[in-house]
Amino acid sequence: MKNLELNSTIDLKRYGKSFYWASFFLPKKSKKNAGTLYSICRYFDDIADKNHENKTKYLEDSIEEIRNNKSNKVNIFLEKNEIHNSIFIDLIKGLILDQRKTKIQNKEELIKYSYHVAGTVGLMMSKILGVKHKKADRSAIDLGIGMQLTNIARDVYEDAQMKRIYLPADWIPNITLINLNTQHQNNTEQDEKISNAIHKIINLSENFYKNGFAGLKYIPPSTRLGIFIAANIYRGIGKKIKKDKKKYIRDRVYLNIFEKILITLKSILIFTLIPIINYKYQKIRNSLPNENL
Repeated sequence: MKNLELNSTIDLKRYGKSFYWASFFLPKKSKKNAGTLYSICRYFDDIADKNHENKTKYLEDSIEEIRNNKSNKVNIFLEKNEIHNSIFIDLIKGLILDQRKTKIQNKEELIKYSYHVAGTVGLMMSKILGVKHKKADRSAIDLGIGMQLTNIARDVYEDAQMKRIYLPADWIPNITLINLNTQHQNNTEQDEKISNAIHKIINLSENFYKNGFAGLKYIPPSTRLGIFIAANIYRGIGKKIKKDKKKYIRDRVYLNIFEKILITLKSILIFTLIPIINYKYQKIRNSLPNENL
């Protein structure tokens, strides 16, 4: 694991602007550990995507390193935070999936992929925050999946540039990679079909966010608000995308500072009403690895 430098703020501030914003609502120790986890995940994510080269061998070697060398930086961090290394290995397996031309076939594949690259992160964050209740694991995974679905909805054009299609094939019949990565598309019908699939992803993410919120009660009180704000900031990206109705947006959608402040204030208000709202966990997926460790 060459050049892996653990840091708690640099990568988060530079690349994870939504998480960095929400981190100010976390206690100091949780903020530091969450930032360090982000830097580790960012390192492997950058390796997986660097120069569009196939990094399967490096990632597979990293899995063996994590399995067999307890003294490496990743294992030391995981053990310190009581995170089983099989969770992190599942994340790397998801990055390996991205090393070939990716084309998700259906919703089930989409959810499984999202578990590997983000549900695992939600589960590790749960451990970092000191969550102990077993029922919390499924909510932590689902919150991570919800955020990944938002990422997928936002990055369709960018992913297509890397020959990756995460919109399920059975949601976009007759849509090709060329349709997705062409900057100026004159076919309104095709654009509308792509847009509908993106909106379907966002609607699906809402179910996973709600399942994530059902687990807030298991999180230590001092960290609940920060997690709730982070999730709602991400949800806000999806909602902003949906405002364009039938248009396939090729530019990455961001929230400006005013939008983040508005969502934060709204989240604080809703947070006080959570006992009344009483989110309930709903069975919306099959069982996934590591949720019953």
